[in-house]
Amino acid sequence: MTDIFICHFFIMTYQQTIEWMFKQLPMYQTQGASAFKKDLTNTVLLAKHLKNPENGFKSIHVAGTNGKGSVSNMLASILQEAGYKVGLYTSPHLKDFRERIKINGEDISEEFVCSFMEKNKVFFEENHLSFFEMTVGLAFDYFTKEKVDVAVIETGMGGRLDSTNIIKPLVSVITNIGFDHMQFLGDTLEKIAYEKAGIIKNNVPVIVGEYKSETKVVFETKAKEMNADITFASDKDFPEYESDLTGDYQQKNKKTVLAALNVLNNHFSISDANIKDGFLNVVKNTGFMGRWQILQHDPMVVCDTAHNADGLKIVINQIAKQKFDVLRIVFGVLNDKDLTEILPLMPKNAIYYFCKPNLMRGLDANILQQEFAKFDLKGKVYASVADAYKSALNDAGKNDFIYAGGSTFVVAEIL
Repeated sequence: MTDIFICHFFIMTYQQTIEWMFKQLPMYQTQGASAFKKDLTNTVLLAKHLKNPENGFKSIHVAGTNGKGSVSNMLASILQEAGYKVGLYTSPHLKDFRERIKINGEDISEEFVCSFMEKNKVFFEENHLSFFEMTVGLAFDYFTKEKVDVAVIETGMGGRLDSTNIIKPLVSVITNIGFDHMQFLGDTLEKIAYEKAGIIKNNVPVIVGEYKSETKVVFETKAKEMNADITFASDKDFPEYESDLTGDYQQKNKKTVLAALNVLNNHFSISDANIKDGFLNVVKNTGFMGRWQILQHDPMVVCDTAHNADGLKIVINQIAKQKFDVLRIVFGVLNDKDLTEILPLMPKNAIYYFCKPNLMRGLDANILQQEFAKFDLKGKVYASVADAYKSALNDAGKNDFIYAGGSTFVVAEIL
């Protein structure tokens, strides 16, 4: 009975800790602009307070508009297959905050989260640290204390001003540049590329997954300024590897990973078998979710976290290749999403189930329905993501296809 009580008490302590992190401090995912800071002063202050844990482990830094989560998880999976102790820091999480910080696929413990927050809470409050800054500090402290061989660190947003940008990695990776988070990163591809290129460090090789004419010059200029060797992965020929991540967009991500491995081979022993097994076992090795994830068959249900025009275009093209009687789309977005880029891409032959992700920044489903109607895209409004998803399942015949997406938060509520 005592064990049960202690366990129950502890879980509540973890829940209270996470609640405090979410509710008392601004966080970009829920509050938008108020959580965005214009410099790294707080992060540098935090690092000093924690005795600079960012210097305690080797790292790989990954930025980009789309694909950075997939690239990060693929790299972690391959390094794990090679026998290394691998830290992985990504965001946002889908179900539990602890998904953001893993070692060899295992989430950080509730105990570590609680003790870290308790120990440093006064400092966080006195210096008004953001949710993201605290989480980066937690991740870096954990990876150092656990003595990881290497950590794959994904930026939250942008790069230059991202809290993760205090590391000096073995390699910097920029997957691609697209229009997303423009209110923070700029309204042109060049401006966005400039922010992402901020992760390029002195004498640290950089891999760029995909580029456009407007962005290539930005990357080349920054790389030259930092004396960093630059490789454009899309220009290279690599062997084909199968992966358990089956989204069409993963072809480009795999090339980016392989280009990064060419640099990492100077630091780690990675065999072709490790690469092959790493690509095939990403989900098993890292617990990665929400990328062209098949939830069931008959009817086929797929969810994907693609949430901007570049990402959705590839997903919608992949849906078009499927065989089905009726296409049903459960869709919700955040209220800062530029629908003008997305609406022309959406299939007209689908029945839509409009919903609002359950957070402050979710777009009202009635507004979403009205905007879609302007493009002759029709469907009903539902009170929640769960209601929309349940209705789509109830309506579907076994040969139908259900796609759920539009936002990471829609996918999180379905998984």
